[in-house]
Amino acid sequence: MLFQVRMDVNIPLDMPVEQANQIKAVEKAYSQDLQRQGKWRHIWRITGQYSNISIFDVESNEELHNILQGLPLYPYMNIEVMPLNRHPSSIREDDR
Repeated sequence: MLFQVRMDVNIPLDMPVEQANQIKAVEKAYSQDLQRQGKWRHIWRITGQYSNISIFDVESNEELHNILQGLPLYPYMNIEVMPLNRHPSSIREDDR
């Protein structure tokens, strides 16, 4: 199942820099592992914002939910999820 996920990050301004950097380092490793597994297909930064648009390829809504809740920055995010389906006018044979 493919999902588009928008993540807006709002780290508290009073969080110590060292703590924020540690959370971001763990987040990066977690996200890159999911990318290597093929579950986190794409990630794009939204210019001028601490936000991204990502495409996930997972088995179920529950798997996506668990992945998102596992993000170290999850407590500081606003997340919007949009399920995706193949469009009948697509000329592609797959989802690449």
